[in-house]
Amino acid sequence: MSIHSTALADLLQKVNFLQGISPSALQKLVRSAVRREYAEGSILFMEGDPVIGFYLIETGHVKISRLSQDGREHILLLLGTGDSFNEVAALDGGPNPATATAHTDTVIHCILRDDLRETVRQHPDLAWAMIESMAQRARHLVGMVQDLSMRSVKGRLARLLLNQAEANETDAVPRMLTQEEIASRLGTVREMVGRALRNLTTDGIIEFDRHRIVILDVERLRKEAEV
Repeated sequence: MSIHSTALADLLQKVNFLQGISPSALQKLVRSAVRREYAEGSILFMEGDPVIGFYLIETGHVKISRLSQDGREHILLLLGTGDSFNEVAALDGGPNPATATAHTDTVIHCILRDDLRETVRQHPDLAWAMIESMAQRARHLVGMVQDLSMRSVKGRLARLLLNQAEANETDAVPRMLTQEEIASRLGTVREMVGRALRNLTTDGIIEFDRHRIVILDVERLRKEAEV
């Protein structure tokens, strides 16, 4: 087995929704995967284009987004090492539902749709694992709809900071997103994000430390997230 294949096998074993599938299914995925490298800002695929396959991130971060009719970007997800994406299109054969962009220099593995379909046919445990993964994504999207309809910009920002801190297992959130990108993710404009950040800072809930946002009071931030 090559170095890249060994690294991919190790990565697959750490992916939450793949941890219960059989070793033979994992090996089939490893043999089918194509490794690709993308520079920051590169487009992996466009919304509406024909599907190529299912993707897994080895290193770096990938932004999943959609454009509104007036050309405004809305960021659906910001994914990192060990995350997968484009499962829906890879399984149903429809066009890509969103655009994927390398948010940093990124290495991904692509499993072509035909190879994935054959593997799923041979290994039903993989099919069930992917269904569970898509169900989790559906829950995430339902939560986004609730945030947009029921929470203020400040509340949505607080929830985003909490989620990012939890994902990084720290109270310091890397400032990977610009205010414009945060606005796209929260369904608002940059000025509103700037105002919300200033309010949270003035209230002593967060502070800026170089390239990080440090959460000073987690409980107060949680309360803001529920407003």
